[in-house]
Parts: sequence; C-alpha cells; structure tokens
Amino acid sequence: MNYTDIARQVFALTGPADNIESATHCMTRLRLVLHDKKPEQIEALKKIEGVLGVYDAGEELQIIFGPGRVDRVTEAFLQELEAARAGASPASSSSDGAQSVGRSAAAEPTAPVESAAQAASKAEIGDGKALHAKIRAKNATPIKLLFKRIASIFIPLIPAFIACGLISGTLNVVSKVDPVFAQTAVYQLLAIGGSTVFWGMNLFVGYNAAKEFGGTPILGGILGALLAHPGLASVELADGPLVPGRGGVISVLLVAALAAFVEKRLRRIIPEMFSLFLTPLFTFLIAGTIAICVLQPLGGFLSDCIGTAATSAIGSGGAITGFILGGTFLPMVMLGIHQTLTPIHAELLARYGVTILLPVLAMAGAGQVGASFAVYCKTKNRFLKKTIASALPVGIMGVGEPLIYGVTLPLGKPFIGACIGGACGGAVQAQFMVGAATLGISGLPLAAATDQIPVYLLGLVTAYIGGFIATWFIGFDDPPEES
Repeated sequence: MNYTDIARQVFALTGPADNIESATHCMTRLRLVLHDKKPEQIEALKKIEGVLGVYDAGEELQIIFGPGRVDRVTEAFLQELEAARAGASPASSSSDGAQSVGRSAAAEPTAPVESAAQAASKAEIGDGKALHAKIRAKNATPIKLLFKRIASIFIPLIPAFIACGLISGTLNVVSKVDPVFAQTAVYQLLAIGGSTVFWGMNLFVGYNAAKEFGGTPILGGILGALLAHPGLASVELADGPLVPGRGGVISVLLVAALAAFVEKRLRRIIPEMFSLFLTPLFTFLIAGTIAICVLQPLGGFLSDCIGTAATSAIGSGGAITGFILGGTFLPMVMLGIHQTLTPIHAELLARYGVTILLPVLAMAGAGQVGASFAVYCKTKNRFLKKTIASALPVGIMGVGEPLIYGVTLPLGKPFIGACIGGACGGAVQAQFMVGAATLGISGLPLAAATDQIPVYLLGLVTAYIGGFIATWFIGFDDPPEES
C-alpha cells in the first residue's frame, strides 16, 4: 500500500493548507479539524484505498485507517501539509531568527496579483473559518472539553499498556502450563517488563496532564513522581505515615491541574528576570505541599470509591450489570463519553493488576461482528457484502469502526442487534469477573491479556451469536443495488 499516495488523495480532498487547522491521530483515526467540510467531500474520502470509514464528529473529521496504517498515513499527510504551507507561504526570518510561516502572500510587496478564482476560494475559506469558529464555540462545553483532555492524556499511554499487558497475560498462561518456568530468570525479567508501565505511570500521566492543562509538562511529571516516591513511607504526618502512590492516577490528575493553575499565575507576578528560577521552584513547592496534605488524601478517597464501585457493581450485580454495561457501551462510543472510562481502567490496573470493566465493554465490538455477519447472510446488495467481508477480519481483531460506520449504524436495526450481542457477552464476562491486564485492545487479541482465557472466549462467542441472532430476527431494510 502506497501511504504517500493515500495521504495525497486525502489532502487533495481536505485541502488546501489554509483549510486544515490541525491534523492529529489516535490509535485508529486521522483526526482533522477543517474550516470547511462538505458532504460530497466525506463520500469521496470513503472511496480512497485503505480508508475503513469516515466519521464527522462535529469539530473533527475522523478518517478511520486502523492500527499501524494510521501512523504511516498521518506521517505522510503531515509532510504533504508542511510542504503545501511552505510552498504557499515561504518562511521568512523574523527579528529573533525564528521562521514565520503562514503569512498571507498579499502582505508581501512582491506577491503576485490574485486571480478572481483564487480570491473567491480565499473568501469561501474565510467564510468557512467563521462558521467553523461559531460551531466550535457552541460545542466547546466544559464536559466535552474535559472528555477531550482526558483522551489526550491517556491515549498516548495505550501502546505501553498493550505491550506490558500482553506480556503479563502471556506469562500468566505460561506459568499455569509450566510452573517450573516461573522460577527462571527469563520469567522474572519478563514479569518485571510486564509491570513496568505501572512504575512509570504517574510520571507519564503527570507529564501529559500538565501539558493538557497548560503547564510545563516536566513539572507535572516530577509531581507525579513525588506522589509515588517510596521515601514518603518514612514520613509521618498527622495520625500516621504517608502512603506512596495513594490515589493513583486520580491524585496525579488533580496535582497536575493544580500545578498548571499555580504556574500560570506565578508567571504573571514574578519579574521576567527571576521567572526562570522562581516559577518552577514555587510551582513545585506550592503544588507539592497541597498535593501531599490535601490532594493525595482526596485522590485516595476517590480512588477507593472508584475501585469499590466497579468491583461491587460487577461482583454483586453479576450478569445483570454486565448485560447493561455491554449493551450500552456502543451508544457511549457514539456519544464520545467512553473516554471517561480510560482513567478508571488505569486506576483499576494500578490497584488490582487487572481491569474487570474492559472484558465486559469489549463485548460490544464482538456484538458488531455477529450483527454484521447476519447482515452479510441476508443482504442481496453485493457492495454491502464486499464491505462486510473486508471489515469482518479487522472487527474480529478488535477494530470495530468499519463495521459501525459502514454497516450497522447506517442500516439502523443491526446496530440494535449489535448492542444486544454485546449485552449477552458482557453478562458472561461479568458473571465470572474476567479481568484484563491491559487496555486499548479488544476482540480476539484481548484474550491473551485476560486472567481467564477460556471464559473470555466463551463470552466472545456468546456476543457473536447473540448479535447474529438478534439482527437476524430484528431484520433491516436491505439497500438496493446502485445503478
């Protein structure tokens, strides 16, 4: 697959460079913030080779490529964007030696006269920018901004959880098959590797959180390290010794937000000549003191509540709780609120070594697979059959976007069937309290990171069958063949 060619096609449909405000990516999607979007633009993007689906999320246009592929396409796309911006607005040296990019050609004395078409195009982009700014202002609610920040903090950590989680899950299986291997140095080194993410998690979360809240990232990192420092155990305050790591990622999020708040205000009052020395010093001392005395105990309380609520809900509710969670996760994904569960997964992993929520929620994607296969068996539309045949393998591997946006959601009723399948599989996972030592993956690959692989696979098959049967009987309106 030619990733450069794919990136050029995407750029041709989403450009010019002035129309692209930002371009980022997550695990599966190229996320573009555009000033102007058109329906025909989205339809054309769907036809590009390698594109698994396109989702208009309001502020963002999300182009789904899947894991691995999205990294290469994004890299090539950013190169295209940078080259276009450099060509449209040549960099010029400013007084401090920095390059100034993006200046209007009309501002240059030697700039050529614009044609009528160019002027009209710029006017259209300008109108699009104004409209887009209004839409963003309307959608920039505190809740939505919070969800976006949470995603930005934890999504970069997912590869680490995947790597370490799969190592831990595989070792769990191997130790049961061959207990003698668990005594070897190789096993012990691998076990250390599998737990590495937890030793560094506070630093990573603190770094990313401070960056998101507008502070200096490294200050957030060292404050996260402070909360987990083993030396805290030898310090007694009030009625007992301090507890290293108390509150987990919840405490780190709180202290990183506080540090960013303190740092911004210190920069306003400390003279510039002393800011380099005094701002980081006072930020660390003030935020660190409040963190140890207030935020860590508060974070510990919240962490205990989260852990108790999750385990109690599944432990006491069993299959019923799993049925509800598994059945409602797909709508949560559609609303974008599923990102709020990421710190909960991380907190459960830090506390117990596994998250019992992920196997339950992962069943939603398995329900998609069963529902889509039912559509494949019943539809007479050859294009739809081809779409499902190409998307089912990646759906089984845990990438559900092509099935959601290409099959079940457009057809409507199969989406309900997928939710029912996810609910059935979730009931099985919750009944046996299956735990996963990772986050960020689902489907068949997640089995290797679970502590009860046969039960997880049973739940997976249950979700497949449940989604298939529900969709088969609910039915759907088969789209006609395009002429």
